[in-house]
Amino acid sequence: MSAPLLVDPLGGPTDPTVIRNEQTGQWFMFYTQRRPADPGAGVEWVHGSRIGVAMSDDGARWDYHGVVDGLDPDGENGVNTHWAPEVVWDGERYHMYLSWIRGVPGAWAGHERRIAHLTSSYLSDWQHQGFVELSSNYVIDAALARTADGQLRLWYKDEADHSTTWAATSTDWQTWRIEGQVIGGDPHEGPNVFELGGWFWMIVDEWRGQRVYRSDDGIGWTAQGLILDRPGTHPEDRQVGRHADVVVCGNHAVAFYFTHPEWAGSNDVEVQSGALRRSEVHRARLWVRAGVLVCDRDVPADEPL
Repeated sequence: MSAPLLVDPLGGPTDPTVIRNEQTGQWFMFYTQRRPADPGAGVEWVHGSRIGVAMSDDGARWDYHGVVDGLDPDGENGVNTHWAPEVVWDGERYHMYLSWIRGVPGAWAGHERRIAHLTSSYLSDWQHQGFVELSSNYVIDAALARTADGQLRLWYKDEADHSTTWAATSTDWQTWRIEGQVIGGDPHEGPNVFELGGWFWMIVDEWRGQRVYRSDDGIGWTAQGLILDRPGTHPEDRQVGRHADVVVCGNHAVAFYFTHPEWAGSNDVEVQSGALRRSEVHRARLWVRAGVLVCDRDVPADEPL
């Protein structure tokens, strides 16, 4: 069964991304550390968040290692909001693409959100490289991969375009050329792109599970069904899996996702102050069968990557 992977001291880990440290061989998990006990108005508890770090030798047993400092640009010395880091290795250094919001808003809408670019040599001591200029100033949830044409692509959620997925390309990790909308339709967020079984795959969070898209080149996409929409058997893994990151391990992959273990499916105000606030990170196994991405949530708790 997919048991919770880590104990976060605030009880609100979401939006995990997992990467192997090239220097030490350890696995690092970076995630949004929400503040479910915060008494502030509205959704302040979702804002003002830091980026938490957990580490693992085998990808199964995770230890909490605090939060990441130094993610704000110069001059932004107050409390700001950090969400949904994407962390990738370019062969020489690490890049973090971080959803960044000034301050601690009490509402979802009405304020800008941008994607910041940071770099590091050792997954620590991050250096701010500025903000990525994209299709609007209401963008979050970066995902990066190199596609079949050799281009480095960044996918992201543009809330100014009805919360759809857009893409941009780059040759230097710094300057991006906007391609436009690549996944439209119903609102969604949290794109993640990976290669498995001879195909490129994208999953996006529709808040009822992860919609799957398949591509032969990572540029044009065809929709499949949902994964992580059905409950697992662990008593704290009964709700939909949200905002996932995928690590490919040969002929299968592992999806790291978060869920709300106490939530019963209602979004009313009472639940906003209770069950919907607590979250956990779990994982599932993915593989390709006859050109279809298949998911099993019930991964043994001690199974290494």
